[in-house]
Amino acid sequence: MANTGPAVIDPKGDHTHMNTRKRAGLVAALGVLTVGAAVASAIVVGDFGTKRDAKLADESETLFGIDKPLASSSLTSIDLATAQTSPLKLATLARGLKARVVTSGVAGANIDQFALWPNGTSPTHLIACNEQGTTEAGLQRIAIATGAVETIVTGTTACDGVRRTAWGTILFSEEAGSGGQTYELINPLTTTGVTLTRTTGVFSGGAGAANLVRRTAVGRLSFEGHGLLPNGVMYYGDENRPGSGNPGGAYFKFVPATPFAGGAPIASLDQSPLKRGKVLGLRLGRNNGNTDFGQGTQAGRGVWVAICDDADADVTKQCASQNPALRTKASDNKLTAYYRPEDLEVSPADLAAGRVKVCGNNTGNEFQDRYWGETVCITDGTVAESLAGTAVPEVKNLVIGSADMAMTDNIASQPGPAGRWLIAEDGDVGFGSSITPGKNNDMFLCLPDGADVDDQSDGCVKVATLNDAGTAAHTEGAEWTGPIFSDDGKHLYVSVQHNITEKGVVLDITGWDED
Repeated sequence: MANTGPAVIDPKGDHTHMNTRKRAGLVAALGVLTVGAAVASAIVVGDFGTKRDAKLADESETLFGIDKPLASSSLTSIDLATAQTSPLKLATLARGLKARVVTSGVAGANIDQFALWPNGTSPTHLIACNEQGTTEAGLQRIAIATGAVETIVTGTTACDGVRRTAWGTILFSEEAGSGGQTYELINPLTTTGVTLTRTTGVFSGGAGAANLVRRTAVGRLSFEGHGLLPNGVMYYGDENRPGSGNPGGAYFKFVPATPFAGGAPIASLDQSPLKRGKVLGLRLGRNNGNTDFGQGTQAGRGVWVAICDDADADVTKQCASQNPALRTKASDNKLTAYYRPEDLEVSPADLAAGRVKVCGNNTGNEFQDRYWGETVCITDGTVAESLAGTAVPEVKNLVIGSADMAMTDNIASQPGPAGRWLIAEDGDVGFGSSITPGKNNDMFLCLPDGADVDDQSDGCVKVATLNDAGTAAHTEGAEWTGPIFSDDGKHLYVSVQHNITEKGVVLDITGWDED
């Protein structure tokens, strides 16, 4: 049944967990049950999909590590006074999950993605992008224990994606159309009050301006997430929608000229693998000598097309200088396009096995066109093959969107052997929308693909919903952004963006069984 209570959910009661082997067996059994549904439907009257959903909910403790998922989305909105005094009431959580407020009312109004600093095991700070204009805070640090907020950089526009690198820096970027840029920061705890001049890429003022640099080698586009490998290979998409017959956003890959070999953090930004390298674009379709590409080829195997190599910048590499306009290059090279690629994350389970797999969301255009979007995964061989350029990239759908899971935006991998994915919505719930507003935005926890015959997730459940659909004065309605798990899987840090307070609200959600 739906959870209609307040946002602070009762902690999990005592229960006995199945071991990993038994859980794997149950997942496999569910996969067989799903496959058999096509045969059973010929002789059994009823909606097997509803039975499947009920089974996922009934077995949620074993499959998803939560007591009970939400049965439905919130359709209500709390008022401004309640949100200001009790920000936890902005959210309703699945049974067994609980939350605390990390910070409220002092961070940037549009906090988006985070990185955990100095590590994901015992982080002391969230390094956060604020998705506002150049006069507002761009990159901030939030003390997890106290909620204190300090501004690191002002001057970015639509700061969105942020990652902690294996070599000890912070990577952050702008969702700013074809002109979005990427930046790198060293010493994030001692860098404060710096100003960026976007036209020149120069940082000045404050403390530690020399700790920042613009990374032109990766090119310009509308950045969201980054599938960043420890050696510096990076996968990223262009958050671009199709229009008037033109393609949407393409996926790109950056390969460093000098990969990070591991070991101690770098001492200087000049040592970063992001300083120099080459950019390649994804084009699917290997039939007929790699010419079977274009509309209709949205999944399957493909090639990486050379776009630019700043170590040898000549016209044969299609790029005469650094900082290439990648949206133009995508069109010129007929790269495979998607409807607004958003956040992108590396699969930790695959990385631990030496393989490369990154999964991310394409939003679609939901209630207006009823294209609900999807979550796709790109595989690119082993880590060594990915770096060497000898892998064959392949795209598969992990989750197909629906009216209940529409316009998926951010994504997070949940640590642990289960290999689950957390998917957040950015749906059309706005009070002032020109279309009929939908339900409030949710977060879902999804299983990986099991041993069944398809390549998709074995199922998803709803784990959180927002109690903010917008009002006449606050038209947009809230969305979940930037979810990131601690390395032990016990904490999920997430922003309630565009909420009714018009101030930053960051929650720490616990109660997860990371196994």
